[in-house]
Amino acid sequence: MCVDRRGFFKQATAAASAWAVGAGTGFAGEAEVYEAPESIRSLKPMLDGIAPITIDERRVRIEKAKKLMAENGIDTLYVESGSSLSYYTGVSWGRSERMFAWVLPAKGEPAWVCPKFEEERARELIKFGTDIRAWEEHESPYKLVAGILRDRGVAAGKIGFEESARFFLMDGIRKEAPALEPVSADPVTVGCRVIKSPTELALMQRSNDITLAAYKAASATLREGITQFEFSANLAAAFQALGAPGGGAGAQFGKYSAFPHGSITPQKLREGDVVLIDGGCRVEGYSSDISRTLVYGKPSGRQRQVWDLERKAQDAAIAAVKPGVPCEAVDAAARKVITDGGFGPDYKFFTHRVGHGIGLDGHEWTYLVKDNKTPLRPGMCFSDEPGIYIYGEFGVRLEDCFYVTEDGGKLFTPQSPSIDQPFV
Repeated sequence: MCVDRRGFFKQATAAASAWAVGAGTGFAGEAEVYEAPESIRSLKPMLDGIAPITIDERRVRIEKAKKLMAENGIDTLYVESGSSLSYYTGVSWGRSERMFAWVLPAKGEPAWVCPKFEEERARELIKFGTDIRAWEEHESPYKLVAGILRDRGVAAGKIGFEESARFFLMDGIRKEAPALEPVSADPVTVGCRVIKSPTELALMQRSNDITLAAYKAASATLREGITQFEFSANLAAAFQALGAPGGGAGAQFGKYSAFPHGSITPQKLREGDVVLIDGGCRVEGYSSDISRTLVYGKPSGRQRQVWDLERKAQDAAIAAVKPGVPCEAVDAAARKVITDGGFGPDYKFFTHRVGHGIGLDGHEWTYLVKDNKTPLRPGMCFSDEPGIYIYGEFGVRLEDCFYVTEDGGKLFTPQSPSIDQPFV
């Protein structure tokens, strides 16, 4: 089974939690009780002074969406529960087989569709729009969507679905309103979300600050024989202590650090092992994503050589960032350093793109990858994470996120100074 990066972290955190509450001996009744090490117990929450997204900022987002809809010939926007719904309305709602959705016409007031038994909960959360149409369990929510569109005068035309909308919902609406043309809402949702506001950047700054503090504290707990699950439990405890209880990270030791997103193989740390840490947290929904690579003990010459080359590649990527530069140029700058250093060509050792967009989603549009001609614009946010992975030996990845300014790329976090001093 293929598990995506965030899914892997969730599995790692779950495994770490299982260890923390009692996987010590493997015998019933002999479970160990997890106690956070001193470097973690001394941590304090880092949430003071946070400014959440205001209702006024969400109104500006909605007006921008309507403007982009008009410019792109989209008559209606359909958004189900997920990060885009949260972005525009502030409503967080779990996905299930039951439709919960927000319908935004280019002209007129928005409307909501929700299960009848959830209506009162929905009314507690909804701040934009009073037209809430509820359906009983035996009724069709698709008919309600079609009715909203008829009432708004857009029974025909283009209806935009944001990229994560599930097919069965789109198909149900299409059958109830066959005169509508389903189209991608990317020009609207990506057009709004790809440029971060100062408030968004501040929230991302805090999530990055917390992540780096968690890594630094947890890394002090590394010891001979510690498992990757024990270490992940320490990382999770550090995030909890810092005020980000949903945060977490995966860790790989030795030759398993060559797996970019980790191995399920149980590992115990040994002297001279490379340790690769990768994860993050959210503050008011906004993500961080940081990777650090260090050596437990004294680095070998080979480890030092690869680490130093990796850092040069990360430097080359951030140096290439300028408004107007195509996204692919940032990837090319890092890849050239790694290839010139003997770890090429193409994806042979640097096996993935150099970066992804980040915001409410850990990975979101757009991407720093070959053939992406999208020009960089101030306010865009990305990861900068080249990697060198040598299966059977070790891997190195350094990852910091940044945002584009008028003058270039601005990192949220100080880069790792050296293999001997992985944290500032």
